[in-house]
Amino acid sequence: MILGAAPAQAVLGGAPTYSGTSVAASAASGSASQATVLTQRLSAAAVGYTVSATTLPGGTIVREYAGPTGTVFAIAWQGPVMPPLNTLLGTYFPSYLSGIDQLRAAGAGHGPGAVRQTGLVVESGGHMGSFRGRAYLPQSLPQGVSTDDIQ
Repeated sequence: MILGAAPAQAVLGGAPTYSGTSVAASAASGSASQATVLTQRLSAAAVGYTVSATTLPGGTIVREYAGPTGTVFAIAWQGPVMPPLNTLLGTYFPSYLSGIDQLRAAGAGHGPGAVRQTGLVVESGGHMGSFRGRAYLPQSLPQGVSTDDIQ
């Protein structure tokens, strides 16, 4: 169901940005813009999390995974354009940059890479026109959720 448009502001470790009521309210008030929001609020009752998917203006789909407390524990993306990781990772972005710097210092180059830290994992890869990746907080994964579930 397409609810309206909203800016890409899903933030890892924060509240879900694209919850149905807030997006619908923004769309109704005319304040939503920049992205077509496709909210597929998938619930996995057995493990207690929801997934909301949003299509950004460039065609990239961003999925945010929220736990039972409403906190986003993972974000995944796939599409022709890299999403704004500085926005998606929020306060975790500096840790991600530090991890990238360490990879480069170790000679890992500029290709696909994975930053794996105690409190943050970011895996990103692809090529022009086809990017995909995911970021998650290992300590915040709900019980019963596997990293394979984050796609």
